[in-house]
Amino acid sequence: MNFKRKPLLNTVAAALLGAGMMAGAFAASSGNDPATLAKIRDAAMQSDYAYERLEDMTDLVGPRLSGSPGAAAAVEQVASEMRKLGAKVTLQPVKVPHWVRGEEKAELVEYKGRPNGVTQRVVLTALGGSGATPAQGLTAEVLVLHDLDELKARAAEVKGRIVLFDVAFDQGMADRGLAGPAYGRGSRVRTQGPRMAAELGAAAALVRSVGGADFRLPHTGATGLSDKNRIPAAAVSAEDSMLMVRLSKRGPVKMKLVLTPQVLPDADSFNVIADLPGTEKPEEVVIVSGHLDSWDLATGAHDDATGVTSSMAVIETLKKLNLKPRRTIRVIAWMNEENGGRGGAAYHQANKGQLDKQIAAIESDGGVTGRTFGILASVRQPVDKLFAPLQQALVPIGAGSFTRRDVLGAGDLHAMEADGVPTFEPHVDTAAYFNYHHTAADTFDKVDPANMKRHVAVMTSLAWYLANMEEPIGRAPEQFR
Repeated sequence: MNFKRKPLLNTVAAALLGAGMMAGAFAASSGNDPATLAKIRDAAMQSDYAYERLEDMTDLVGPRLSGSPGAAAAVEQVASEMRKLGAKVTLQPVKVPHWVRGEEKAELVEYKGRPNGVTQRVVLTALGGSGATPAQGLTAEVLVLHDLDELKARAAEVKGRIVLFDVAFDQGMADRGLAGPAYGRGSRVRTQGPRMAAELGAAAALVRSVGGADFRLPHTGATGLSDKNRIPAAAVSAEDSMLMVRLSKRGPVKMKLVLTPQVLPDADSFNVIADLPGTEKPEEVVIVSGHLDSWDLATGAHDDATGVTSSMAVIETLKKLNLKPRRTIRVIAWMNEENGGRGGAAYHQANKGQLDKQIAAIESDGGVTGRTFGILASVRQPVDKLFAPLQQALVPIGAGSFTRRDVLGAGDLHAMEADGVPTFEPHVDTAAYFNYHHTAADTFDKVDPANMKRHVAVMTSLAWYLANMEEPIGRAPEQFR
């Protein structure tokens, strides 16, 4: 997950849970009666389908970075499973970046007070899109900086040095429901810092890992280096970043760095699209989605196998109940969200002339490290009340929250959202999400099956509700695009 969030301009919590009379007034939509919504909710809460598919994807396929054999295998796995459920499956071709990780190691070889014969290992991992050092590595002095403004102010000192951006992740913000903004500050430095340092002549760039749980665990992610200045770039553990900061206060610090990744030609891949056709308005589509690719350090359980398998479970739940939506429910497993976003871009481009038929779009890309408490939505304010019956149906599982925002900026849906397609996300407690995000610890065992069930219940109920409303909820207002 990239968490490239736009500013959250106006958050409104709908307070309609107890409005029985109002709920009744809006429950007239075909199929959105309380009994049907309860049936969907309860079926999802009793099913292990998504959790079992999650185990298949993470344990059998493993890492799924775009262009890799794992990514190709995941496409086939999801497509095959969706065909078994009777969905209409389409593989949409997408050209994706193909970057592969090589050797990665570093050590501090000079610093004031270093005992003879002593060096210190630095724990790091290459950033996606990193260039390579010579095979034998490079040795240069480390320049410690604390933000992009300091890089500009000290531009004359950058040439020939290894620039370290020491920007700490604010776990306190994450603990209070602001994980996205906390991540946004660090990811901006990770994305822009190495490119800016390269333009100033840096030999290499390092960033302090963007995430919590400081257990000397590096967090990878994409960086925005260009082909003209593709210098070596890596994320170091929080502990090693802090060590270099302390040592730099004593005097100059030199590092030997070895990174040998490769940027290969773009590869052929696919978005997996699986349709449950609508009975009355099949040309109108409600998307429910997650991204299929993952970083290569682990098996991408939270980021984002949970999103894909929860989306798959939407069709499985409705099929099991023999429920047929009025509009088409379209499950999409996006390819290349992590280091390019080309899957979302390809779908947007292919449907740009008929976005009025994309009635709504849901994306799950926040894992399930915590509970799902309800729904986030970028919709026009007057339509908030239309979701009261859905909220009431989700109250018994503690997921009845409905929060309106002007912009969600979801990884694969942001272009469609900018063009007016109403977008939705499950509202998940992400306080612990960045403990695992983009690390070697993002594995199946970190997923709580109870959280997964509640997540599926919210996504299925929401997808069904949107597909069965009497009238589409309309485009997002122009001033919010």
